Amino acid sequence: MSTTTLAVLVPLLPFLGALAGLLLGRRAPAYVRPLAVLPTLTSAALATAVAVRQGGEGALTGATLLTPTGNDALPVELAFHLDGFAVLVAVLVAAVASCVQIYSTGYLRDDPRYPSYAALVSLFTAAMLLVVYSDDLIVLLVGWEVMGICSYFLVGHYWETAAARSASLKAFLVTKLGDVPFIIGILALASEAGTFRISTIVTRLTSPLSGFELEHPTVIALLLLAGVAGKSAQFPLHTWLPDAMAGPTPVSALIHAATMVAAGVYFVARLLPVFTSSAAALAVLAAMAAVTMVGSALAALAQDDIKRVLAYSTVGQLGYMTGALAVADRGAAVFHLISHGVFKALLFLAAGVLIHAAGTNSLAAMSRTGGLAGRAPDAYWTMTVALLALAAVPPFAGFFSKEAVLAAAEHAALDPAGGAAHAVPSAVGWTVLLAGLLTAALTAAYATRLWLLAFHGRGFAASAENTASAENTASAENTASGGGTASGRARQPAVMNAVLWALAGPTIAVGLLHGALPDWFDGRSLAPTLTTSVLGTGLAAVGIVVMYAAWRHSTATAAARAPLGAVAAHPEAEPAVSEAEAIATHRAVYGDIAAADDPADPGRLLLGPLHRHAARGFHLDALYAAVAVRPVLAAARLVRFLDREVVDTYVRGAGGTVRLLGAAVRRAQTGNVQTYLGLLLAGSLVLAVAAALVAAGA
Repeated sequence: MSTTTLAVLVPLLPFLGALAGLLLGRRAPAYVRPLAVLPTLTSAALATAVAVRQGGEGALTGATLLTPTGNDALPVELAFHLDGFAVLVAVLVAAVASCVQIYSTGYLRDDPRYPSYAALVSLFTAAMLLVVYSDDLIVLLVGWEVMGICSYFLVGHYWETAAARSASLKAFLVTKLGDVPFIIGILALASEAGTFRISTIVTRLTSPLSGFELEHPTVIALLLLAGVAGKSAQFPLHTWLPDAMAGPTPVSALIHAATMVAAGVYFVARLLPVFTSSAAALAVLAAMAAVTMVGSALAALAQDDIKRVLAYSTVGQLGYMTGALAVADRGAAVFHLISHGVFKALLFLAAGVLIHAAGTNSLAAMSRTGGLAGRAPDAYWTMTVALLALAAVPPFAGFFSKEAVLAAAEHAALDPAGGAAHAVPSAVGWTVLLAGLLTAALTAAYATRLWLLAFHGRGFAASAENTASAENTASAENTASGGGTASGRARQPAVMNAVLWALAGPTIAVGLLHGALPDWFDGRSLAPTLTTSVLGTGLAAVGIVVMYAAWRHSTATAAARAPLGAVAAHPEAEPAVSEAEAIATHRAVYGDIAAADDPADPGRLLLGPLHRHAARGFHLDALYAAVAVRPVLAAARLVRFLDREVVDTYVRGAGGTVRLLGAAVRRAQTGNVQTYLGLLLAGSLVLAVAAALVAAGA
């Protein structure tokens, strides 16, 4: 079978699996799990075969006319482009999606909506693979938008909860806010380049013999960046991603590790020459990356929900990727995308096991239950490995990929030209480098905080009043223990733990490929440099030590005070049920953690007065509500008032006038012939007098 045929089958198989799952989910439930797992696994195997055959040697392209557009120079083609970037990212997407599908068979094994869930995950995977392989902007846009629809339904899987409903709607609207200028940017780019083919645009921009330059590179790049900021959750359109944690944990893993948010970074990497054509666009990209990295890391330090910590972590790591793109090193960006995809999938799937074991998604509650590492040993060891990778501790994957980004920023700061066709401003390099180093320390700090609170809590007993509050929303047998020992909690399905160990290996080893990846990418070295390695690792060590010291101090202080909360979810429930109940009862049991005085939280101790603001994402949602949401709602109320009280009044008035006239005419119809003759004679007399007066000239 040719490489071309294999490449076509990679996105096609999950799509067919999704179609079959939707059609047969209710009629033949026994086939739902095979239809979810086997097509995705086969797609992963085929993606690997395509990568092996391509081998980083040049690029393989192919196209067939999909539809004419009325302009012979701008047809829409079903085209693919297979280079080192595309084939390796496709392997990541298919592999992580396979792990998610396998994990979900245990996590959602008794969920009545599992057939539609599994089909949507397959469709999500197919859409992302279409984006990865596509060489036509319009076809890429189709995959881009299909992912948005899938995320809406999957984030809202627990639609019974208000959090899931609002999160799915928010994710859809915020990403669509970026998609509108994104579509305009695509059309403007194709209009100036004379083609929708990505490879053709890149070739024309990078070939010194073509002499082609974009007329409005800054405008086009900024329009495209709006869509990238929405899809990849970059400032200021990142606020949807933490709220999307109201969806099932496997969905979170899929969105954060291999689809949706990775699509924006990958898109910029594919069209990097468009962005390097404008120094202003690179400056905007660098500023966006810097604010995203530092702000999300500070927010992660203040979150109580374990999944929200990981969500803000994703936002920050995506900031590293966009920072690498700002300094025109797409090899470092995609290297970190692949590395991050592996360990972030592991982090989220391990978090799902922890939520099931603890019966809560609250780190404050986990720190008080105690013994969580013993109840979920597989999650403990694998999450430890993933957190070390996140903190960029050598020799784990995150160290090598993050150092590649920092080295690229250092190179751009000290050698702006760097042999590139378009020089990167030195300020851009310094912005990314300094923000990346600061974020390295903050990342290590919040990773350490998560690990200490989740696995090394002191098992404080809950206060009576908080336990009583929990009894209103939790099962009596779980809250009666106060501390939530959950000794009778069922063990996690073996398939979930198996997936964790399957991801732990790549989390350790992927970074070691930094020597081979340049042959697959642009040939630029991805090896760590001495300066950034020492600075980055040193700052990470500082973050770990400072957080550990703060934790020791805070736990000693909290031992003499009444702690917060109790475990809220139903004991021995299925994993998905535990998570849904934890989401629904979190606020009812624990209240607003951002406002609560929790003495055991080392993040509160380190952030001080900044904690309240960081816990609320620096009030960006409140700002958007004041600037956009409330004015729109006010305008809607005004329109409704005008429609009901003004327009409808005129309509009702016109109808009322006709009814009154009709009533008057009806009253005149007496049926008396003498009356009719009298009125006729009177009317004739009036007309005769009027005619005489007119004739007399009166």
